[in-house]
Amino acid sequence: MNFSPVNTTKFIALHLLFWVGVWFFFLYFFSYNSNDIPYAAWFSSFLLPVAMITTYFTVYFLLPKYLYTKKYNVFILYSIYTLVISSYLIIVSIFICFIFLSNLKIANMPLLSRNFWFVLILVYLVVGLVSFVSLLNHNFKTDSKNKELQNKILETQLQIKNQELQYLKKQIHPHFLFNTLNTIYGFAIKQSKDTPEIILKLSNLLDYILYQVNKPKVSLKEEVLHIKEYIDLEKIRFQDTLKVKFNSNEISEEIEIAPMLLIPFVENAFKHGNLIEGFLTVEIVISVSDNKLNFFIKNTFSNDDEDKNETGIGLENIQKRLYLLYENNYQLKIEKRENWFQVNLVINKLKQFSND
Repeated sequence: MNFSPVNTTKFIALHLLFWVGVWFFFLYFFSYNSNDIPYAAWFSSFLLPVAMITTYFTVYFLLPKYLYTKKYNVFILYSIYTLVISSYLIIVSIFICFIFLSNLKIANMPLLSRNFWFVLILVYLVVGLVSFVSLLNHNFKTDSKNKELQNKILETQLQIKNQELQYLKKQIHPHFLFNTLNTIYGFAIKQSKDTPEIILKLSNLLDYILYQVNKPKVSLKEEVLHIKEYIDLEKIRFQDTLKVKFNSNEISEEIEIAPMLLIPFVENAFKHGNLIEGFLTVEIVISVSDNKLNFFIKNTFSNDDEDKNETGIGLENIQKRLYLLYENNYQLKIEKRENWFQVNLVINKLKQFSND
């Protein structure tokens, strides 16, 4: 609460103005069809403190302590007590005015000031009005706090999500580099003439994974281009023991996805695949149609090494990233069929992600 002098003065002024209005409200009714204006003014003055006490007790004690805290039984009980006490004070006010203002003659009392039930309704009309405004104000503040809390929760969840994504991306870097550097190391030991070409292709991939991966999204066409570069690296490594089938339709520059989303699947196929009948066979199909990405990859693997394709940081990370980035907007199917390990990924509403 802010108790600054400006706010306190404004609070007092508004309340004084309101109660002056209530006094004139009482005066209007009690002087209705009566020429005794002084009596009506005095009676309104006696009745005003009763209305003020009842109103402030209800608004600043009953409502916040019992109604807002959902202690309904206690609230009803204390409301009955309040009604009884306020009724007693109203009766006392009527009798004081009857004794001192009408000379003990009921006929001298204005008609409406004699009617206890009318006076009680009039007082509780004021109490009800102020309580209603107080309830509206409370609900508005509660809704505002709830929305603010929800926004903070969403903001915190977003920060956690971004931190987790950054953590997963950082894991991709060393994992990808470690595998590729192992390939270069093997060729360097053999003093292969293909080593410079491998380093050149690796430099292009390094530019992509070290700089582009920090972006929230990249062109799908660019991702496909680096998949081809990665396949070229593997062709050099496997020499005559590799068979690769790669198909991709024409992809628009406007289509974007999260960086390094598809490459880990390709890397996984080469790293964990097995030679069957002397060859590692990898088939890749990438197509975009009806605002939907279809990515399919399969590789040969040995039943004797059944769990090999399911291990590794790359595949595990990519599943987590898919969930964080696309939530219910994708389908990922991983299965084994005879000597094939295959992955089918479908991402819907690509343009929606590209425009986010």
